[in-house]
Amino acid sequence: MPTSEPLDPIAEAHRQWSARWPEHADHMAAVTSVMRAQQILLSRIESALKPCGLTFAAYEALRLLAFARTGALPMGKMGQRLMVHAASVTNVISRLEARGLVTRGPSPADRRVVLAEITPAGRELAETATAALHDAGFGVPDLTAEQAEAITGALRAVRVSAGEVAP
Repeated sequence: MPTSEPLDPIAEAHRQWSARWPEHADHMAAVTSVMRAQQILLSRIESALKPCGLTFAAYEALRLLAFARTGALPMGKMGQRLMVHAASVTNVISRLEARGLVTRGPSPADRRVVLAEITPAGRELAETATAALHDAGFGVPDLTAEQAEAITGALRAVRVSAGEVAP
């Protein structure tokens, strides 16, 4: 008895959409593919970061602070650069602060501004976590550089259509 390949749910959904709403089938499949890829990638990234005790959101915050010239950034600016709501930044920074990986306090230049600053332990963990992500190929180790660049370019079009970046 021949073995059949497992059903691709997105291809099947595309087939069903094509039969009913052919003018929308390709867009539905594109969005569904991106959403599924996001789930796969987040799972792989979280697995790579688990030994460090970090979520991807916490890693991004630590890495952003490690990249900052002074190791500190205003919380509002972190939200903009991480493209998340201020409440999300506060939540992540609170958890990192409880672990001694960042400190939080008023800016010396403007006491109304709250700065998050990476600690030496946070800097060390950021480096360890970055090495783990490099080893994991950021969850897509089998992609060539050209394929990764093509994905980035294709998804940039979505960001442009949302008005997030200029064409």
